[in-house]
Amino acid sequence: MAAPPSDVVQQLYRTPPDKFVAARDAAVAEARRAGDAAAARRIAKLKRPTVAAWLVNLLALERPELVADLAQLAEALRTAQRDLKGPKLRELSAQRRAVVGALVAEVRRIAARTPDAPPAARLPLAEVESTLNAALADTEVAEQVRSGQLLKAAHYAGFGEVPRPQLRLVTGGAEEAARVPGKEADRDGARRARDERAAARAARAERARRRRALEHELTAARGEQRRAEKDLDGAATAERDGVAALDRIEAELAELERRRAAAEQELSRSKLARRGAERALTAARRRTGEVEAAIEALDAEEEDAADGDGEAD
Repeated sequence: MAAPPSDVVQQLYRTPPDKFVAARDAAVAEARRAGDAAAARRIAKLKRPTVAAWLVNLLALERPELVADLAQLAEALRTAQRDLKGPKLRELSAQRRAVVGALVAEVRRIAARTPDAPPAARLPLAEVESTLNAALADTEVAEQVRSGQLLKAAHYAGFGEVPRPQLRLVTGGAEEAARVPGKEADRDGARRARDERAAARAARAERARRRRALEHELTAARGEQRRAEKDLDGAATAERDGVAALDRIEAELAELERRRAAAEQELSRSKLARRGAERALTAARRRTGEVEAAIEALDAEEEDAADGDGEAD
């Protein structure tokens, strides 16, 4: 059965776990539409990862060179432990802590720029760190991490390959090594005590490093909070100013509306007065015409009467 396209698988394992099932179903439907039933069945069998496994997958898919460095360090650690090279092993152990810490920080940065990722305070970085440590000790876990298809976080109690070979006391350069149980046990106890002290110092150093990193993040977060509070104050002030300006404009609009209504009333009264004046003028003109006509008629009568009197004389 043919495997699904690698880009489809990578895209699915880049998808946040809460959206994985929906994205997988969409990919299955797309494969079926393309007529690739075998790929659709293989995609349907892909399982959703936990949040911690998803973060490790993001690291493997986006920064594969860092995961490759992790594999090289794991091989060096296994070689040093098989050869019982204590100083080299301690050096590599310190390097392991530094590399794992850097990888966890890179996971935090990747999550910060990934859409729909949980907030930084809710990232299961302890599980991510545990998985990376397990990948250093277990080749199977390392292969799952490199594949970018890890399904759940891995845990490993201790570090290195077990069991360790027994130490021998060498009595001569070319002579056969002879086992000395009592001294060997004392040496093993001393070595374990040194290792425990070294582990305790390393743990304290790691806690101090993490505290410094957290304090740095806290300082940055507080600065961001202060900037956000300042922006909020500015926005609130601008909002209040805008509300006041809008209230003033609405008051001005209300005054203008009142004045407009009064002007319309005054205009209506003026129109009525003009129509009344026009009617009065028409009546006055008619009356003037009538009076002028009466006067003319009277003048004519007087002229007629004067002519009659003259003829009589």
